[in-house]
Amino acid sequence: MAIREWPEAERPREKLIKAGAAALSDAELLAIFLRTGIPGLTAVDLARRLLLSFGGLRGILEADFQSFSAQPGLGLAKYAQLQAILEMAHRHLAERMQNGVEITSPDVTREFLSVTMRAYQQEVFACLYLDSQHRLIHFHTHFFGTVDGASVYPRELVKTALKHNAAAVILAHNHPSGVAEPSRADQTITRGIQSALELVDVRVLDHMIVGDGEVISFAERGLI
Repeated sequence: MAIREWPEAERPREKLIKAGAAALSDAELLAIFLRTGIPGLTAVDLARRLLLSFGGLRGILEADFQSFSAQPGLGLAKYAQLQAILEMAHRHLAERMQNGVEITSPDVTREFLSVTMRAYQQEVFACLYLDSQHRLIHFHTHFFGTVDGASVYPRELVKTALKHNAAAVILAHNHPSGVAEPSRADQTITRGIQSALELVDVRVLDHMIVGDGEVISFAERGLI
């Protein structure tokens, strides 16, 4: 039976308008994105099949173009639409959490970095610049590529901290491989940056490593 023949209360679009998006299942939300099914399957049936094939919603959202477009009912147009939706959601969340958010604990930093850094496919080194009340005044991505002692320049962080009159900073970089454990090189880089920023009375509060599913805090580990 086609979705248009379902009772109105069970149709995904009508249900969303009446009860809100949070009331829909993953399959119903995905069906709205798909818009149509394929021969023999409604959009909801197709959505359920895709969720099963990819192991859930996250698998679909993070799929590369090849595996995504290989599925019946999907292709270049749908992949482009999905990537645009994801990027808009990412920018929306980043804007909401940008300047003025008060960094009161490692958990707040985790939430911010999960929004701003987890999607990067390459290694990124960034810094949160805070005022004396630990409110975020600037977030800056300093380096893309393999993070090591030769690529991270403490003087660049000092320059940016002075420019924004920062009182403290939180360092951050990601491990696209998914393993968030800090390396010896990470600890060496952190100490070098600490020493440079101490000269201008700027404190390094933490260094966070963003992995796949977790964000490690140097401060919580007693490494800073």
